[in-house]
Amino acid sequence: MADPSSYRPKPGQIPDSPGVYRFRDEHRRVIYVGKAKSLRQRLANYFQDLAGLHPRTRSMVTTAASVEWTVVSTEVEALQLEYSWIKEYDPRFNVKYRDDKSYPYLAVTMNEQFPRVQVMRGHKKKGVRYFGPYAHAWAIRDTVDLLLRVFPVRTCSAGVFKNASRTGRPCLLGYIGKCSAPCVGRVSDDEHRELAEEFCDFMTGRTGTYLRRLEKQMMEAADEMEYERAARLRDDIEALKKAMEKNAVVLADATDADLIAVAEDELEAAVQIFHVRGGRVRGQRGWVTDKVEEITTGALVEHALQQLYGEETGDSVPKEVLVPALPDPLEPVQEWLTGRRGSNVSLRIPQRGDKRALMETVERNAKQALVLHKTKRASDLTTRSRALEEIADALDLDSAPLRIECYDISHLQGDDVVASMVVFEDGLQRKSEYRRFQIKGFEGQDDVRSMHEVITRRFRRYLAEKERTGEWADGEDSLAADGDGPLTSSGPLTDTAAAPLADGLKDDEGRPKRFAYPPQLVVVDGGQPQVAAAQRALDELGIDDIAVCGLAKRLEEVWLPGDDDPVVLPRTSEGLYLLQRVRDEAHRFAITYQRTKRAKRFRSSPLDDVPGLGETRKQALIKHFGSVKKLRSATIDQICEVPGIGRKTAETIAVAFAQAAPVAPAVNTATGEIMEDEESETTAETSGEPVSAGTPDERRGQER
Repeated sequence: MADPSSYRPKPGQIPDSPGVYRFRDEHRRVIYVGKAKSLRQRLANYFQDLAGLHPRTRSMVTTAASVEWTVVSTEVEALQLEYSWIKEYDPRFNVKYRDDKSYPYLAVTMNEQFPRVQVMRGHKKKGVRYFGPYAHAWAIRDTVDLLLRVFPVRTCSAGVFKNASRTGRPCLLGYIGKCSAPCVGRVSDDEHRELAEEFCDFMTGRTGTYLRRLEKQMMEAADEMEYERAARLRDDIEALKKAMEKNAVVLADATDADLIAVAEDELEAAVQIFHVRGGRVRGQRGWVTDKVEEITTGALVEHALQQLYGEETGDSVPKEVLVPALPDPLEPVQEWLTGRRGSNVSLRIPQRGDKRALMETVERNAKQALVLHKTKRASDLTTRSRALEEIADALDLDSAPLRIECYDISHLQGDDVVASMVVFEDGLQRKSEYRRFQIKGFEGQDDVRSMHEVITRRFRRYLAEKERTGEWADGEDSLAADGDGPLTSSGPLTDTAAAPLADGLKDDEGRPKRFAYPPQLVVVDGGQPQVAAAQRALDELGIDDIAVCGLAKRLEEVWLPGDDDPVVLPRTSEGLYLLQRVRDEAHRFAITYQRTKRAKRFRSSPLDDVPGLGETRKQALIKHFGSVKKLRSATIDQICEVPGIGRKTAETIAVAFAQAAPVAPAVNTATGEIMEDEESETTAETSGEPVSAGTPDERRGQER
């Protein structure tokens, strides 16, 4: 635990101007980002008596080892830079949304020649119209299915569209009238785009025009005794009305607005957002956040606005945003929102009427979300904390192992030997830190030697990074791992207006940094030999402050270096359960990588080594000759008969097959018979799977 006074800047060093500040831990990871109207006044609040600080603020300042700042011109710039840094560094102590859902949107790809209606998630793309977000993808599909009767816009993928264009036959939706079939020329580009525009207009709330137009056409068809057409129009009207009923009108004046509500206690807050478009609730989403310090409801609202609109522009930012409390100061936030939209945005608290009633509904949802989160979180936090404490007690560690790394070796009878490294922080998976290794030091099967190589390579990189950043020179090998922000490099305390946003995220060559953060505990999949190999690797590197243990599969025994007897944890132990989860995840990650390498090796052929021979010409060769065996026995003149293959390429192909090793005969695992070369090669070529000896169960048993 660091003493904040050890890194407190002198009062004269901190400027009295707007800016953004960053707290870093002793491994130079950014753990908190904040902005201030006056950096001097704001930072002074962190260096007061620890007893007077909020519990999470106290934890943050004692975890930090340095503070740095960047001066900006205005509060709007500070707001923008704070958002950029939070997205860049993912600091542990910042307000963080726990909901990791990627909400689905109904998207219309207006940037394509033939716009397509589809479900989209993730980052928004330029030229695509988005509607939502929706809570579930099936809600989008139900709405689209109803609207396609009236607006038969394309919904197929690019592959299906191209295939229909090539064959001249539309897909099923084209036959049943739910697609205008631009793929076969039933409508022109302009006509189809007009349909897409009408679809978007309807989704934005302009529904009356289309209903009145369809009703008029229905009456005209009935007057002209075209009853079948009138019946179809009647069904279209009913479909549109049904689609409209799915989103009940909540605001009579066709308002476009987002409503944000907050339910909070001392440590956490739940945020709920209702998206209202055209007076109807088009989407809902919600998050739970940590309160790192004594933060007001207005400040929580400001963080929510940053996350909601930080990457949005244009109509994605509504004209009106209704909130339970206004940020202080209000003007920079409102100016920032106006800049994102390109026109004025009203940010206010609803006082009366329908908007106030709807805000109360959003607030009830926020309160329910917080109660539900606390019910789940209490059990989850308690269980994880107990598991880490049990591991620390069983292994006689000085503190709970907040960062655990587990290693596993995988191979198939000595071939394709690989290793995996998985990371758990605070008892949770940290998948961005996972790493894969190919065993390079020797050939064959030797799990102990492989484990020694992997541990050596991983921690040699750690020592090199430590020396490069200057930690080595200080002689401090602290192993605090209580953070989950990005790895960062060291640097002096700064007072500039142009600090790079990505400093510390990449190495000197611009590649992402790896292996720069040490664990408190290394777990290996295996018993005494593997544990001894891992410990020997650490000893050879001079690392003596990282604990090592192994978990043997057969009896689930925990082995420590140098001990003749294992540590036996109770079967009901949460600590044992966590170690099993870590070990099983390492095994899954390793065997997935090993199978990928093996499949790639089996799918390879001499054609892969022919320069300039792409997939299209490879397929043409196989299609022309029927099998690899026939291609291997073909003459150069026969190879030249394939379209696109010249004589020089044909000669290179013939040389490649002549130099390739002969293919071993394949065995039919069901009958034990040796398969014909042509049959086995065709099977391998088309399926991409090995036809090696052994049943599937036997092959799984041979995998390690």
